[in-house]
Amino acid sequence: MPPQLPPLSLQDYNAYIMAESAAGKPVLAVDLGGTKIVTALITPQGEILSREYSPTLAEEGVEPVIKRILTTAAALVKAADLPYSSLSAIAIAVAGAIDSDKGIVTASPNLPGWHNIPLKDELQISTGVTTFVINDATAAALGEHRFGAGRGLKDLIYLTVSTGIGGGIIIDGKLYSGASGSGGELGHMTIDLNGPRCACGNIGCLEMLASGKAVAREAQRLIAQGAKTTILEIAEGDAQYVTAQTVATAAQKGDAVALSIVNKAATYLGVGMVNLVNIFNPEMIIVGGGMGKMGEMLLKPARKVVAERAFQLPAGVVRIVSSELGDNAGVLGAVAFVADSDRSL
Repeated sequence: MPPQLPPLSLQDYNAYIMAESAAGKPVLAVDLGGTKIVTALITPQGEILSREYSPTLAEEGVEPVIKRILTTAAALVKAADLPYSSLSAIAIAVAGAIDSDKGIVTASPNLPGWHNIPLKDELQISTGVTTFVINDATAAALGEHRFGAGRGLKDLIYLTVSTGIGGGIIIDGKLYSGASGSGGELGHMTIDLNGPRCACGNIGCLEMLASGKAVAREAQRLIAQGAKTTILEIAEGDAQYVTAQTVATAAQKGDAVALSIVNKAATYLGVGMVNLVNIFNPEMIIVGGGMGKMGEMLLKPARKVVAERAFQLPAGVVRIVSSELGDNAGVLGAVAFVADSDRSL
């Protein structure tokens, strides 16, 4: 596993860059999600040199978010006393459907207004640095495969269960992207034909049944119906502040309503995993994202569904585990994507 924060001192950082220059320049990696932006300077070998968090504030619109990315990136590079020319690339992992070849965010259910946004061109023109754009969950799959829980495996699937649900697929040691580069939208498989409508326009997507949004929505519904639970108390008495984390906190304290909500989401997640196990026969399914931090509280019920419903042979092979890289999976995967892209040129 690559070393984590705290970052190197400026003196040590510059010494490291000089020593490792022959092995390649660092990458400025960005993980753009529905709620937060992670920006990091990372070596090609996967060593995180520095990292910053900032809120996405996606409701402000496309241009303010892009400006926030550029501001944070400039600050990180300046703090390291490095010009943009010292970077090998900028790699940005985005929550949404991506045309990676053109660097366009074609749509993003969790980033309002992000339709056919030429993000690659926006960043490349502003910084003068070669820029790559990849789906965030796909990047996380690459990160876990190269540096995390999936090291050494040939076939794995990564599921990020957070505000939404995304995924990435590794087949025979290589990222599977599909015919148009948009493969791996695992959160939008249909689980319930008569389920709730998803922001993507479909009905009954896994994302609408097992994501952080789904958990919060279910908790708010039960509270409105008068359910006796500590969830509202943890949310300081205001149902609008109920989140998946609020529910998880209540569940960890033994709240019966919260536990039932988590179990329901985990069951739906397990149904989605059954489809993945039967179709892809992976060695491992790695679960990350904010909901993934619930660990066994989420994974144990999901494993039970897989054991009961998937074909016996692939169900007996697959291991369902938590992410090893956590919040770093996306930025580390973005670096791996740059490396793989360079090798393919």
